[in-house]
Order: sequence, then C-alpha cells, then structure tokens
Amino acid sequence: MIKAENITKSFGDRVILNNVSGVFEKGKPNLIIGASGTGKSVLLKCIVGLAKPDSGRVLYDGRDFYAGDRDLKIEIRREIGMLFQGGALFDSKTVEQNVMFPLDVLTKMSMEEKKDRVNFCLKRVGLENANSKMPSEISGGMKKRVGIARAIVNNPLYLFCDEPNSGLDPQTSVLIDDLIQDISEEFDMTTIVVTHDMNSVMGIGERILFIYKGQKLWEGTKNDITHSGIKELDDFVFANIVMNSLRDGNGKMKV
Repeated sequence: MIKAENITKSFGDRVILNNVSGVFEKGKPNLIIGASGTGKSVLLKCIVGLAKPDSGRVLYDGRDFYAGDRDLKIEIRREIGMLFQGGALFDSKTVEQNVMFPLDVLTKMSMEEKKDRVNFCLKRVGLENANSKMPSEISGGMKKRVGIARAIVNNPLYLFCDEPNSGLDPQTSVLIDDLIQDISEEFDMTTIVVTHDMNSVMGIGERILFIYKGQKLWEGTKNDITHSGIKELDDFVFANIVMNSLRDGNGKMKV
C-alpha cells in the first residue's frame, strides 16, 4: 500500500498540487484521473520520487520515502517498476535487451538467470517470440507490452503507469488495461495508473482519485463515478464519453 499525505508542489509562483492525499491499495489498479494540466502526472512524479514535494509525505507500506535516508530511498526504488507514457524503449537494443536492462543494472544475476526471467516476463505479456526484434519492428501495442515486461522483470512491489494507453486504438487499449489489472492481481502489486481515458476508468477503475486544478475533488470506484454529484467530475466524464463516441475502432476521429 502507498499513502500520499497532504502533497503540495509548486513551480515558481504556480501551485500545481494543493494538499493532495490518497490511499493506493495492493492487488488492484489505482487510477489517478483528470484533464491535461490538472497535476495528475506531477502527483505521480512526487509519489515515485522524480519530483520532491514542497510539503507532505509519501509512505510505502509505512516507510516515509522523503524522510528516509539514502539507503531507504535506494531500497524503495529497487522495489519500483515504471511504465512510461511513450514506452521509453532503447531503439538500439532488442526487445530482450530492453527487458533485461533493469536486471543488468540492479542485480547480480547470471546471464542464464536473467534470460530465464526475461523469457518468463515476455511470455506473461504474450511476446514469447519477440526477443530478437528491434523496437522499430513492432507495433505500438507491442511496445507497451515490452514496457510492461521490463517494468515487472525485477519483481517490483509497486508498479507505476503513466498514460499506458496513449496513442493506442481502443481494442489494444483494452488489452493493455486487462494486462495491467491481471498482473496487479497476480503479483499482488500496488499499481498506480495515470490516465484520462474513460474506457480505462470504467474497465479497471477499482479505486479512482480525481484531480481538478491541483486538488483532489473525489475518490471512489467506477461504480460510483457516474453519480458523484460533483460538477467538475461529471463534466470530465461526459466530455470523455462524447470524445470516445466520435472515434472509430482505430481511435481516429470520424469524418
């Protein structure tokens, strides 16, 4: 479990996050939602340690990340897996080498052990025959699955996903959502997903935190979101439903 308590973050005179708190549970996808520019990605960065909040605490199973010493921060960072928005694969490395990278950096495993682990993770995301392919040879959806395999290769306790469906068609987005949910449950990870995709919200939103102009306005589940009674959330939900209705099966706007 991860707890964010009273997180405030400013850049210059601009307040990006204002006293935001949230609880993110194990074994399920926890979603942070909101329109672009509302602060949800900054909140994720504060939680994962990429941006230090001006005030507030982030607790990893009771361990205070920012109050901890260097050894504690290293310990927690070794327990984190990250799926970046664009996949962030190394273009010059094969799929196998991309997935193996965290093991090369963070472990002393033998090459045989690393290959076994990589093969297990690639099989888990449905890419067991893609080891030798280059990123330029695979689709966007496959790149996201490689990114997931790399994120879980080091057996993380915590998985962070930043806009995992960005640039994907609706059918592939559902596959990625299902994979994130299945892996979270299977490995009992605390998973946090930043998204503005209502299909993801209604598909895997077991716990949802809504950010609006740097503040948390609502927290609940997909079963409660359509009758929250909060105008800003209702507007967000409605706008996304309308936009989705205007897209075809490939995610492109209908003409």
